[in-house]
Amino acid sequence: MKKIPVYQPSLYGNEKLYVNQCLDSNWISSKGDFVTTFERKFAKYTGIQYASSICNGTCALHAALLALDIGKGDEVIVPTLTYIASVNAITYTDATPVFVDSLQDTWQMDPIDVAKKITHRTKAIMAVHLYGHPCDMEKLVALANKHNLLLIEDCAEALGTQYKNKHVGTFGDIAAYSFYGNKTITTGEGGMVVTNSRSLYAKVQKLKGQGLTEKQEYWHDIVGYNYRMTNICAAIGLAQLENITQVLKQKQTIATLYKQELNYLPIEHHKQASHTYHSYWMFSILVENKSLKEDLRKKLTLNGIETRPLFYPIHTMPMYNENNLEHYPVAQDLSNRGINLPSWPGLTKKEIVFICTTITQFFMVQKTNYHAQKTV
Repeated sequence: MKKIPVYQPSLYGNEKLYVNQCLDSNWISSKGDFVTTFERKFAKYTGIQYASSICNGTCALHAALLALDIGKGDEVIVPTLTYIASVNAITYTDATPVFVDSLQDTWQMDPIDVAKKITHRTKAIMAVHLYGHPCDMEKLVALANKHNLLLIEDCAEALGTQYKNKHVGTFGDIAAYSFYGNKTITTGEGGMVVTNSRSLYAKVQKLKGQGLTEKQEYWHDIVGYNYRMTNICAAIGLAQLENITQVLKQKQTIATLYKQELNYLPIEHHKQASHTYHSYWMFSILVENKSLKEDLRKKLTLNGIETRPLFYPIHTMPMYNENNLEHYPVAQDLSNRGINLPSWPGLTKKEIVFICTTITQFFMVQKTNYHAQKTV
């Protein structure tokens, strides 16, 4: 039986050529032309002034938070429905994550709940653009300005995503991307910090390079980190970035096919709000309840189709639920009912039709069983 993975990288460009150039030149560590070229072209693509490559997306978030001087005693507002890295990075700084609920329609952090959670200790809002859809940046920017708060964007899943014709990552003070193997473009492991502030860029550059000063060799005047990206990873990233327009087109085609094939089934898909460009990092659906979700995933697995559940809300995890008496009904509901379907750019129409046929067969059986129970 052929297996259909939920995601895999598409390496059909200059990846091998550029990596071999690294090997031939012996520039394989964190210095080399591919590092600076990748950073420059990434900044140009997203419409930002500065981009600093990082060894992975979590470290990119950590470096961004450190550059903003976020630390002990500070609160950072973050959605509970996100990947664990968003919240772990806050915890690394000794700041306190403050969770907010999600919106039912876009699945993004709820600005009304954000406003409710702002206190005298709040220093920043972390907007996470979940599954490739943007947050409501107009409202979040307004909140940040009104309360004199810093605004961080977690764009790990949202390369190419736009809000009102502007790339995400360009609205806040600083933003972070991930280039893990399952992201829209990959470097294997890798990330990027972007900002329009020269001073924040300089801080990130220093932090990621062990706190090294510019003017004196081997002199370090702060505690820094080894968060640099290698030239080999940057070479892969540059080759991937060269094909970003095609990748995003393929993802739109995949999303359109899924919508057409699943149109008449009792499911909801992750919709695109007006004035946004949904990059569809993952094509995600909601079914009626958690039990149905698990049964459908088992059916798909038996047919060689890999899926993923939506993230568990972070406030439910043991290290983050102590003394947390808040309720986040929308986030919990989305998590209970959500499934990520195979979404990688090389997915064929034939494979999508097979996936959707399998889902259709599942619901036909469910309907038959329902009517059988009704007649008993």
